[in-house]
Amino acid sequence: MAAERQSSLTETAAMALEQLSDVVQRCQVLSDDGYAAEDHDVFTIAGRTCIEEGNSVQVLSIVLDEQNQDIVRSMGWNLLPPLIQVLLKKEDKNLPQCLAIFNHLLETCRPKELLIGLLEQLEQDDPDPIAESLHLLLNPLQKVLLRLGSRKASSLGMTLSSVLDQVAKLPLPHTKEQEEDDVFSLCRSCTELTAFVRPFVHEVRLNLFNSEEQSGKNELRTELLKFCMQTLTRPLLEAQLKDPDTLPVSPLRNFATEILNTLSAIGQSLSSLVFQPLLKRKQAPGFLEEEVRYPKESLANLAHLVFVHHLAADTFPSVFRTEEIRIQKGLELYEKSLVRVVDGSLPADLLQIKTFLTVPQNLVKVMTMCQRHDLRTKGLKVLQLSIDKFDTGAKYYFFQYMLKTSRHSGVEGYIIKNIRNQIDVALQPGNSNTWFQGVHLLPLLRKVLILPDGPETDLLQYLDRVMESLNLLRYLVIRDKVTENQTGIWTELYKVEDTFMKPLRVGLNMSRAHYERELHDTVETKKSKAKEESILSVAVGDEKLPNMTSDSHVQALHSALHTFDMIESVLVRIEELVEVKENL
Repeated sequence: MAAERQSSLTETAAMALEQLSDVVQRCQVLSDDGYAAEDHDVFTIAGRTCIEEGNSVQVLSIVLDEQNQDIVRSMGWNLLPPLIQVLLKKEDKNLPQCLAIFNHLLETCRPKELLIGLLEQLEQDDPDPIAESLHLLLNPLQKVLLRLGSRKASSLGMTLSSVLDQVAKLPLPHTKEQEEDDVFSLCRSCTELTAFVRPFVHEVRLNLFNSEEQSGKNELRTELLKFCMQTLTRPLLEAQLKDPDTLPVSPLRNFATEILNTLSAIGQSLSSLVFQPLLKRKQAPGFLEEEVRYPKESLANLAHLVFVHHLAADTFPSVFRTEEIRIQKGLELYEKSLVRVVDGSLPADLLQIKTFLTVPQNLVKVMTMCQRHDLRTKGLKVLQLSIDKFDTGAKYYFFQYMLKTSRHSGVEGYIIKNIRNQIDVALQPGNSNTWFQGVHLLPLLRKVLILPDGPETDLLQYLDRVMESLNLLRYLVIRDKVTENQTGIWTELYKVEDTFMKPLRVGLNMSRAHYERELHDTVETKKSKAKEESILSVAVGDEKLPNMTSDSHVQALHSALHTFDMIESVLVRIEELVEVKENL
């Protein structure tokens, strides 16, 4: 049976080779516009069969024959599919011959037809063949596009779009080790993609300042701009870039830097892109809508790369770096002036002076909005230093003011922690402090032990404030005896239960039910789409956030449920402590 099968294959190969030789011989005497549709069909079917059956040596001889170059120029691109399959397998014994045929076709066939043939072979579904196809075909695609001369803009755009569609299918590395080992080949693909666009970027840059620049160059720049915007969304939007301290050589960080450098090289100002959402809409040739040219997700990620990761800092106007320098010098000056002041010496009357309130507000802006981590940390340090300089009365009124104006959960949580520290000092033996005990303390506690929006409060958004409020309440219940009631908490407890503890319990139940239902739906959706990763979208207000993979969404939901468990555990402990101490 095996012998018969082998004989059949041999006959098929021999017949295909004979048909290929016949059609080539017949077409040698014709001009390329004289080839019939049947000639194209026979050449394609017979040529592909010869390659698939291992007759690559004979095909190479036919392809290289000087008499056949017009035929190859017109029909040769049809041989690409079996050639590329052999090149991808690598171990085929006919690999050298197939590679020689492939290279000759790249130099001889019409570039438009070659481009179509190569892009058809680029399309894959699984990560391994995707990465290998990109590795094999990017360089040939570049050569073909360069052969198109000034007519390549639309073809480049089509190619880049197809390539990015494939890159988007590759899994992202999440850990340092995954990026170092390039387990999904995404890093290699991004590096090769950078090399692929380099000659086109160079061409645009050379013509950028030419006053007689042709429209084709403008179109080429347009396609490169669209490419950069697309890469900022995929794959870079969901990529977690590692800091140089964590990963000194990061292919993904290098890729992001190359994209920003490309934008600058083609004459696109990074600062104008960062502030694009604030600029007036304008008509731009080559784009139907402004949102197509500048997608919101791309612009947001660009700002993140520039301000958080400090990529392409040398191409960004120094005025923005100067602003950070001014902030740094202001913090240093204010810190230097504060260290000369004795702790606890500034009275509450000074809070009537506007500066003593506006400066802390500016510190909060630095702590919550500044792009540099070291300046945010410095801002927090200086804020605490300024708090330390107030006397107890000034601290009391300052805490009230900050709780009223900060509108930031992290800042409010920090102030509540300071309040707890002041209460602890006040309760120490020998410390007479009326501001953080009894009658004076209660109005401050009422501002703390309350949910901003009742049971509807977003517990994740207000997590810092809620946890510090619970920690303060737990401290008061443990530290203050029912019989002494120095802080007034035991006579105030029934109000605290109504305004804080009960609404928090209701809010926890509502939030947990919502997130458990969302988790169940997400897991079920993932099960029903086991072979393709489902995509979920999240909206905040009216703004739709970038897509999140189902695995990431599940992880976020589990994290939220864990947070609710953490809040509830503290709340339950407080309820148990209250019951124990009231029954003593």
